[in-house]
Amino acid sequence: MFDLGILNGKIYISGKFIEGNIYIKNGKIYDISKSMLEAKKYYDISGKYLLPGFIDSHVHFHLDLGNFISVDDFSSGSISAAYGGITTYIDFLAPVRTADELERAFYERLSDAKKSVGDYAFHATIANPTDEPEKIISTAKKLGLSSIKLFTTYSSSNRRTYDDYISKLLELSRNYGIVILIHSENDEIIRKYENNKIKIADHSKYRPTISELSEVIKLAEMSEYYNAQLYIVHLTSGKTLEELKKKFNHILGKNLVIESCPHYFYFTEDIYNTENGYLYTMTPPLRSEEEQNLLIDNIEYINTIGTDHCSFYKKEKAGEYINGLPMGIGGVEFSFVLMYTKFGERIIDKFTRNVARYYGLNKKGEILPSYDADLVVFDPDEKWEIKNHHSKSDYIPYENFEVKGKIISTISKGKFIIKDGILNQRVKGSYIKRREIVW
Repeated sequence: MFDLGILNGKIYISGKFIEGNIYIKNGKIYDISKSMLEAKKYYDISGKYLLPGFIDSHVHFHLDLGNFISVDDFSSGSISAAYGGITTYIDFLAPVRTADELERAFYERLSDAKKSVGDYAFHATIANPTDEPEKIISTAKKLGLSSIKLFTTYSSSNRRTYDDYISKLLELSRNYGIVILIHSENDEIIRKYENNKIKIADHSKYRPTISELSEVIKLAEMSEYYNAQLYIVHLTSGKTLEELKKKFNHILGKNLVIESCPHYFYFTEDIYNTENGYLYTMTPPLRSEEEQNLLIDNIEYINTIGTDHCSFYKKEKAGEYINGLPMGIGGVEFSFVLMYTKFGERIIDKFTRNVARYYGLNKKGEILPSYDADLVVFDPDEKWEIKNHHSKSDYIPYENFEVKGKIISTISKGKFIIKDGILNQRVKGSYIKRREIVW
């Protein structure tokens, strides 16, 4: 007898919809059938989509910036994510310079995450490291961290990793089965402005598109040369994407994977000139309408969607100048419906199987027998306005936006986190220890 039968769904399997029933046992998908099989409980979703649980590979819960800590911890952040259909997410360890620091950062973060309602993994994060790349990689893999993030900027706070070290990581990445994530901005271009008092309205002017474009193109060259596994986080500009198409189309999705975020599709730099522009400050910043349109037109070249969720209170972000303000906005709860509203069904894989593949999340991201029963019941036709949320933040960046498609229920390993809009607080997520990743 099965634990749960989900009946009469339009089931999304490997890019197509079929009508049928899903049967779950011991947290796994056991059978997909049009037959009525015996189960302890049934859940009829007639007319609704049944999608794989969404995966957000870029969140910042309880991020300690020194003067500020992002307001969503692993409890509130994962609950907000679950209301958005996200059953698994990947957060970041604190930036480190040595393998010993990496191990300490891992156990601290693991302790923080115990209250998560969804499953979670971590990216290792390095900042101008002093240990040899092999030592960092070996420690990361021992801890189940098959992805390492670094920054090409922030040299003033000693977080920048330099090209010689990056080249070594890229050269080693495929043989070691790791992914190298890079926050890609040209430090020299940005650094010349860092002593200026920068008004909110000028945020994108002082972190211009060329700082992203020049760095991403250089890194793409390196990734091709080393046959590496390079993942560019939060790409902002369609101009950058256009150049990648021209020069590196042959390695996109192979040696070079591109992530972007919903806010770059919904807001432009013009919002920095409004009264509440300070609420939309993040790095890298928003871009022009022209660049946004290019990003939208080239959505097929974006492999994954992450949120870069990093929420704060209004009072913490309030100010006339960028200097000293915490960067980041929330959105984990609405990421899928926002992107579905704009792009429809072609966005599904960018939240599910693509993310699972590029980050080594085995048995997730697809509705197939033996896979984790991570599922989302989704009404593709319901139209509604974003009014409320479950984040601890006191504002919603997308408030009053009209969207199409609504998350009805979210299931993690066969258990409802959200059922018909109601939270089950007894569900707890687990840490996912990842092994080698080879694209």
